[in-house]
Amino acid sequence: MPRIPIHRRPTVRVAAAVATVGALIAALTGCSGGGGSSTLDTKADVTLTWWTGQADQAETILEGLAKQYEQLHPNVTIDVSSGAPSTEDLLQKLSASFAGGNYPDISYAFGSWSSQLEASNRTLDITKQVSAADVDWNGFSGAARQTARPTGKKTIGFPAVVDNLSLIYNKKLFDAAGLSYPTDRWTWDDFRAAAKKLTNRATDTYGYGYSVSGSEETTWQFWPHLWQHGGEVLSSDGKKAAFDSAAGVEALTFLRDMAIDDKSVYLDQTDTKFGQLFAGGHIGMITSGPWQLYDLKTAKTDYGVTVLPGTNGNHETVSGPDLWTLFDHKDANRAHWAVEFTKWLTDPAQDERWNVAYGNLPLRSSETSSAAFQAQVKALPGLEVMAANSANAKHARPTVPAYNKLSEAIGDQISAVLQGQGTPEAGLRAAAAKADQALEGNGP
Repeated sequence: MPRIPIHRRPTVRVAAAVATVGALIAALTGCSGGGGSSTLDTKADVTLTWWTGQADQAETILEGLAKQYEQLHPNVTIDVSSGAPSTEDLLQKLSASFAGGNYPDISYAFGSWSSQLEASNRTLDITKQVSAADVDWNGFSGAARQTARPTGKKTIGFPAVVDNLSLIYNKKLFDAAGLSYPTDRWTWDDFRAAAKKLTNRATDTYGYGYSVSGSEETTWQFWPHLWQHGGEVLSSDGKKAAFDSAAGVEALTFLRDMAIDDKSVYLDQTDTKFGQLFAGGHIGMITSGPWQLYDLKTAKTDYGVTVLPGTNGNHETVSGPDLWTLFDHKDANRAHWAVEFTKWLTDPAQDERWNVAYGNLPLRSSETSSAAFQAQVKALPGLEVMAANSANAKHARPTVPAYNKLSEAIGDQISAVLQGQGTPEAGLRAAAAKADQALEGNGP
């Protein structure tokens, strides 16, 4: 039985760590670092440092894969560890290691950190290597590939974990309300109508649950609505917020009308309670990812999974890809083997033993036909739908250094509007103004 993935859902790092990385960028830009071999010798002994960002079962799986690689390549030693007490602590640890010159060759990183890591002037550019036919780079989702190329100039790593938001529904509540189950042709109007019928104040049952904590959970749930209406998070040059648009207003008005007019939305202040209430039969639908399925299996909830409802046939979702980021020590041998090991690690055969065995989504759609993935689907029904839904992850969340402040700005306003405070137009306008300050480097 798979464990709950350590990453659970993609997050943004707190401002203190972002500030630390930002302060280091100025000091590190232009520094050469390292001082190893400039000539590649594939037979030379090499030691790689790998920070996995994982714990418990996940860490054990990855340590086993490192040992296997060492057996296949006796000249390669991999010094593997979690790197920090938790995944969230890795950014701070990486920041300190850049300053001290003892940074790893490979590290797990949340996708939202990628532009900050590239700006550190410590990452390898592996654009040429991933274009090789044996990598199957296009087999990764578009969002994962974009996250690995945060500025479009360099490819700084391989996808490590992928996920997406899908629609999960409580079959028992749908049956009790006499409703047909959601399908992959549902529109958001279908969704709203069902949510109204599922809502029963006498039993404290709601049609839908949405986080109003103002965190990234609030924000990233909004992005598919924006994108499906043709909106964008940022301007094409990445310097201005673009969500304060007709598409943004239409998207937020829809959610506001469900919450305020229909009163069909449970507004969760905690980010986690809506999942618990869904599992317990008090919310009919949630939009969540693969990390939710283990909890539902444990609670014995009778659930189903489909893609997000669509707008004009567009069922776009949001993904939170994380990375195996590679770092440059100015050593040709270390760089070569860091790429080779990470390429091997993300090949389908190894990914089935890591992501698939652990209950995550496979990195590539080609893995869904494997016996290993089908076994997980039997244990966690709906996982196959979420894997297929990766094709609907067409946009990558922005990876600009100011994203966390942008996320806070719009997350706070979404939360306020859904609780009846202000209009969608005014809320998005205020959020955009604050986000623009942050993007210009002048935000609080």
